Amino acid sequence: MSKKQRKHEHEEHMDESWLVPYADILTLLLALFIVLFASSQIDQKKFEQIKMSFQSALSGGPSFMDNVSPVPSRDNVGIDNEGKREKDEQSASELEEQLRKKETEQLLELKRKIDQYIDENGLTTQLETQLDNQQLKITISDNTLFASGSAQLKQESRALAGTISELLEQYPSYEVVVSGHTDNVPIKTSQFPSNFHLSAERALTFMAVLLENPDVGENRFSSVGYSEYKPVASNDTAEGRAQNRRVEVSIVRNIQ
Repeated sequence: MSKKQRKHEHEEHMDESWLVPYADILTLLLALFIVLFASSQIDQKKFEQIKMSFQSALSGGPSFMDNVSPVPSRDNVGIDNEGKREKDEQSASELEEQLRKKETEQLLELKRKIDQYIDENGLTTQLETQLDNQQLKITISDNTLFASGSAQLKQESRALAGTISELLEQYPSYEVVVSGHTDNVPIKTSQFPSNFHLSAERALTFMAVLLENPDVGENRFSSVGYSEYKPVASNDTAEGRAQNRRVEVSIVRNIQ
């Protein structure tokens, strides 16, 4: 009888009811980690949706997985970012092109005004204008402005400087560079030891007259002397040397 009883006791099984809540805890932990992972990669609105779905799941409602949209893969995120970058670059390029077109229209308008002044005053052989991708350039022959070897502006040229200054006043957003140029014939006087000194002084003199207009905006002006080193013609002929002796007023583009 005792042997039979002992055998019966060995056949008894342990209570495994604890496995059920343990499995529930593991499920909840898994759900929590999924939520934390998902919320780290989506925006606040998505997070609120997940939180509400998770609360509903804990209270016996639908699973939070029914409401959460899948997190985009890293490949998709990369494609989306690349597409956005290309779109931004295209928009920036289109905006720059629009600004360049507007700038060209403004400089063409200024060029027409100067050309009209040149025609009305018979200055076609002494002044010319040229618009390119860098600037609107006004070229003035030196004999229009100065006597030979001098940096003192002729009195009759002050009206020309005044007109240019008044026109520049209407376009205040552009930098203006006044540059002086000579031919390659050396000069050496007590006032001008070299062509650099002469070209720089002529540019500074003409700029100073432009700045007599108080409304032209002197903070956007500068002057430079290039001596003989930026010729526009050959210095082997008298005609070429005459073309090289000049003052240039450059209205510099903001968008190049």
